[in-house]
Amino acid sequence: MINKQLKLILVSTPIGYIGSGRGGGVELTIISLIKGLILLGHKITLVAPKGSKVPFESENLEIKLIDGIDQPSWQHQKKTDPVLIPSNSVLPRLWEVVIDLAISKESDAVINFAYDWLPLWLTKIQKIKIFHLISMGAESFVMKEIISQIAQLFPLQLAFHTKRQSEDYCLNIDPIIVGNGFDMENYLFNDNQNGPLGWAGRIAPEKGLEDAVKVANNLDEKLLVWGLIEDKEYASKVENNVKKDIIEWKGFLPTNKFQEQLGECRAFINTPKWNEAYGNVIVEAMACGVPVIGYDLGGPGELIQDGLNGFLVEPNDIKAMIKAIKSVSIIKRRNCRDWVEQNASNKVFAQRVENWIKKGLNKNFRTDL
Repeated sequence: MINKQLKLILVSTPIGYIGSGRGGGVELTIISLIKGLILLGHKITLVAPKGSKVPFESENLEIKLIDGIDQPSWQHQKKTDPVLIPSNSVLPRLWEVVIDLAISKESDAVINFAYDWLPLWLTKIQKIKIFHLISMGAESFVMKEIISQIAQLFPLQLAFHTKRQSEDYCLNIDPIIVGNGFDMENYLFNDNQNGPLGWAGRIAPEKGLEDAVKVANNLDEKLLVWGLIEDKEYASKVENNVKKDIIEWKGFLPTNKFQEQLGECRAFINTPKWNEAYGNVIVEAMACGVPVIGYDLGGPGELIQDGLNGFLVEPNDIKAMIKAIKSVSIIKRRNCRDWVEQNASNKVFAQRVENWIKKGLNKNFRTDL
């Protein structure tokens, strides 16, 4: 067994710099994991797009920032689209640096957070140990193909946030599930049961904001909406279909401001239209003591414990969502916080990731040898 300080290289998403909001939940995942791994005594090198910031310093953390053009997200492409790598893309530049660092620093392993074809393909030709935390379901045929290939050749180098997410892929072993993690020091418990309704996420069709707005409109209540507006036309259409002033746009906020406002809500609404891999905002709400009413679709179905920290309803069932919100007062807000501390703190998350990496480093990865 390996029982030592690990030298790990973490590679951020190429969709945007950490702090931009364009990388979605991946940005928060990376920050939480870095802190958790450092607390476990490991040495971390973060390789990320230029502009990225980590809200803490440590002698065990080194940051390498790389310039280049953002990579397009697979969420905004058709399932049949080919791999696209723009001219001057930051993606290959990130990996040129990663490969050089991994060799020169004799790193134990690389952990990739990019949901993209290139780093997965590199796993097949590089001697360095590249582990992949897959952040989405099968959003493209070419991505499903390469992930399935890695699953056959290097099964212990893949991990997923939830079991439901992993079911999108062809795996030959039981999936490695690591969940996700949050720094509990960043979220204050709020026992307020009489606040507004809240919703958060990227403002894009797959996140289903229109359903949450319909619910608030039906209840004649204001809905606080946090997130980066990716699709302005979609946002305008959602707003124009309801009564004036139902939506209060709060924007994309840093965690300290976000949790402060989020904690005032009496209920948080989650309405995805796609197979969410996890559901960061669900756990952030619960960390503040806010019960979550969400669609039983993808990862959220494994996070929301019906009747304990919120309610699950069938996707697209607006009437059921409204009924659940009217019953939200029976949920004890302390249950929500307790669930996160037990299942999704950054310490719990980092320990799961450490176990995954150590297991992989002690095995012969290739199954065709």
